[in-house]
Amino acid sequence: MLTFTSSLLALLLLFILFAFLSILSPRVLTSLLDILTPPPLRSLNSIPTPSPLCHITPLYMHYIRHSKRENATIEAAHQKLGPVIRLGPREISVNCVKGGIREVYGGGYEKSCWYAFFGNFGVPNMFSTISHKPHAHRKRMLSNIYSKSTILSSAPLHTQTSNIIYNRFLPYLFSTLPENSDSGILNIFPLLNATTMDITTAYIFGPSSGSDFIRKPEKLDRFLHIYACRFGFTFFPQELPQLTEGARKWLGVRLYPEFVDEANREIEAWTRGMCQSAERVLGEKETRNVRVEDVPVVYSQLSAALEKERKKNGDDVEKVPDPVNVIASELLDHLAAGFETSGITLTYLVYELSRHPDIQAKLRSELLTLAPAIVPSPAPGLPDAKDIDTLPFLHAVIWETLRLHSAIPGPQPRVTPASGCQLGPPDSTTYWIPGGVRVSASAGVLHANDEVFERADQWRPERWLGDVEEERRKEMDRWFWAFGSGGRMCVGRHLALYQMKYILAAIYSNFKTTVIDDAGIEQSDAYTAPPKSDKLMIRLECVKDE
Repeated sequence: MLTFTSSLLALLLLFILFAFLSILSPRVLTSLLDILTPPPLRSLNSIPTPSPLCHITPLYMHYIRHSKRENATIEAAHQKLGPVIRLGPREISVNCVKGGIREVYGGGYEKSCWYAFFGNFGVPNMFSTISHKPHAHRKRMLSNIYSKSTILSSAPLHTQTSNIIYNRFLPYLFSTLPENSDSGILNIFPLLNATTMDITTAYIFGPSSGSDFIRKPEKLDRFLHIYACRFGFTFFPQELPQLTEGARKWLGVRLYPEFVDEANREIEAWTRGMCQSAERVLGEKETRNVRVEDVPVVYSQLSAALEKERKKNGDDVEKVPDPVNVIASELLDHLAAGFETSGITLTYLVYELSRHPDIQAKLRSELLTLAPAIVPSPAPGLPDAKDIDTLPFLHAVIWETLRLHSAIPGPQPRVTPASGCQLGPPDSTTYWIPGGVRVSASAGVLHANDEVFERADQWRPERWLGDVEEERRKEMDRWFWAFGSGGRMCVGRHLALYQMKYILAAIYSNFKTTVIDDAGIEQSDAYTAPPKSDKLMIRLECVKDE
């Protein structure tokens, strides 16, 4: 206890010293930093920091991250200090396109070990893979089935989405109307998560193997509980994995609760079950006619690619790990990202549209031009995906929500190349960054730039419409970063937009929405940022009742 108290006192004294020197004697501070800093890192000493401690220790940012204030802290620091800031002895953040995301992400900098946390079944997947080469290899196996041309023309996906919209989603919405329920009030957040999960898993595993959360609320509640109970316990295993493992192995001390591992095992078991079911469907395809919409599209593609690789490499298990775990790890990442980010975005779309009835009415007018309209019918059907994709106002409300309410607003770490690099906007101060430094940008911070997005704190879909001057639109496009950029940008972005457009069209072709209770609608300060309350209470009104 005495040692711990002494360490805290020493840290406090060091902070006071640096604060004093930074205010009264910057030259002395710079000299002291040069003495304390290894020569390769001395070029970082001139980069501004949110705290003097950032020059000498990562403890400041560890504290900020552990207290769940990372996004707000980084945004405030960039607004005050400029486009390049130092967050730790070997960590910086950039908030610019030229000299920032263009070089770091377009230049193919490797991911940091921070991403290893996102592996499943003890096996890395495309997202958690650190090095560029294995990532590119896996991406070649899958990118074609997630391409825009494939998504928009996919007969299985179109039929799967139609069945879910008409047989699950719309019936649920109509059941919540005042004449059909006690209150007529609906928490839309879990329903939107259920719908995005049902569509995502139908495309990945086939509808008979995927989830049916809309019609089975008890299973939805269970999944959302075990999925969300892990939040708030990611700091130690993600930021300090060696300390976390060492404490468990050598001291018998857990730095996060046991139920987190139990929840992960339950989610993995559920995913493995869907994989096994999809494999049975593929086996049945050889002996009987399987409808095209029942084919597990993504599972089939990945399974065939890995089998081809296995035959190529023979029995060399070093080159081909257990394909069962490889497939399960990859597809668990796809379904998690596919449902969660789309569910968050749709929740904020409903929230903003409910607060702007004039924009809601304008969107409805555009949606009702679709043929067929997405309304109950003796012969229901969805309009062609290419038709719904070209609706300008629908695109604008989604794009603006992705900007203002980024589902993943947190930093995306990379590591500077061994040869070092120059970062910072060319029309401002630039800095030489040595190799091996963690560097990141954040969608939430990029999207808050008032110089690029006029009145950036306001939800204004009109900023994305055709009457915006061409040069301003190009600049906004360069700064728009909801899906990342470069070779490792979100592979599932076209599927995400596809399902969001159909779900939004299904809601506002049939209903008006009004917010009843938005307490806790503020986004969590986290890498992935759902509403703090996990709820948005709304009232639906049938449009035809007007």
